[in-house]
Amino acid sequence: MTSYTLTVSFMKDTLIFILQQIVDRPEDISIEEAVEGDRTILIVHAHADDMGKIIGKKGRIIMALRDLIKIIATKQKVFADVEIAETQSTNDKSTNLPINE
Repeated sequence: MTSYTLTVSFMKDTLIFILQQIVDRPEDISIEEAVEGDRTILIVHAHADDMGKIIGKKGRIIMALRDLIKIIATKQKVFADVEIAETQSTNDKSTNLPINE
């Protein structure tokens, strides 16, 4: 295993551990890795009901998670970021609203 692979694996494991401690459905947490050029993006997938807990008030939780992952990555001379996957709630009725003319 290369140093890069170990670093990304450690970042993913760290992120999963922290997220599983703050959500109501820890079994639904998964992290997808996407590489764009020299950037590694860790994409968080979680149950739609847990997104508010992951984001936090004014985005404080997700910003803190991003900072933590960036610190880990910087120490290994890797660029990494954390994004949240867009999910659509199963009870979202906004697409069925009538259009008023």
